[in-house]
Amino acid sequence: MTISSTPISLSDKPEPELLDVVGIGSPLVDVIAQSDDALLERLGLAKGSMTLIDLDQADAMYAAMASSIEASGGSAANTMAGIASLGGRAGFIGKVATDSLGDIFTHDITASGVEFEAAIAKESDGGTGRCLVFVTDDAERTMATHLGVATTFAPGDVDGLLLARTKITYLEGYLFDLPPAKEAMRAAISATHAAEGSVALTLSDSFCVERHRADFLDLLTGDIDLLFANEDEAMSLFKSTTFEGALASFEETGVLAVITRGEQGSVVVTPAGRLEVPATPVDKVIDTNGAGDLFASGFLYGMTNGLDPEKSAHLASLCASEVISHLGARPQRNLGELAQEAGIL
Repeated sequence: MTISSTPISLSDKPEPELLDVVGIGSPLVDVIAQSDDALLERLGLAKGSMTLIDLDQADAMYAAMASSIEASGGSAANTMAGIASLGGRAGFIGKVATDSLGDIFTHDITASGVEFEAAIAKESDGGTGRCLVFVTDDAERTMATHLGVATTFAPGDVDGLLLARTKITYLEGYLFDLPPAKEAMRAAISATHAAEGSVALTLSDSFCVERHRADFLDLLTGDIDLLFANEDEAMSLFKSTTFEGALASFEETGVLAVITRGEQGSVVVTPAGRLEVPATPVDKVIDTNGAGDLFASGFLYGMTNGLDPEKSAHLASLCASEVISHLGARPQRNLGELAQEAGIL
């Protein structure tokens, strides 16, 4: 074997691939089970919402659950998996522990084609987070979340090199429940804008909006370029008693906003006016868990791959329709193929 004496030039190394979107959120493993309203009431859970719980509560609720399935989850991570399924280039930043749930999460997100930049927690910080998902007969999902080591996510865990490669950084509103993570979100915003990228935020949950309304409104004044919300979250953000009032308030901010309305479709508020896009019909809704996450996948993929806001919203609706047709918050079909069949891509 001959070893070349020619020096390797650093300029010969391939440039890191540009990413469409990098998501930042809580890495979770979902534990999903069928439920009824009586169990939710007994456990003290508000139907259709997300409740933060401690480890003892998680153990007690898990014991009360029916037969369950486990699947990697976390709102922003689900969105990145959807972008990868569409054929996009996605990355994810989050904190896991060196435990079995951390291994499951890492395997699943990398297997889906997402570039995962893991912040590894200290052993004393605890375990990887988990989300107990109770699905009732009306397909509504109620979540009880033990965040685990995600509660220790801090500015030092934000990978500036990854953010320098992305067109859009996508932030999970749930993280604003955690003071260190809130500072990490602000660091991510600064790093993204310094690299001339855009920032998107999902409001995550109406209860989350109530807790952090001032923070979210502050972000709309120059920090956020794109915002995702459902109808309840949008109205809560502006303390509006009507959906029309919330839309008018979004128009005043100048931020591109996408508001989902379930079977009524979505409304995209742009500087040029409003766009109303119908929902993609499904034969039967099985589980609404992940609907908003996968809607965001379609819209973000569209906006970073040459589609206009209206066509991006149609793609978003298609992605959401796939995930609500089965249990679990990540797609079971290849979304890129589904979009081609529908004539959107």
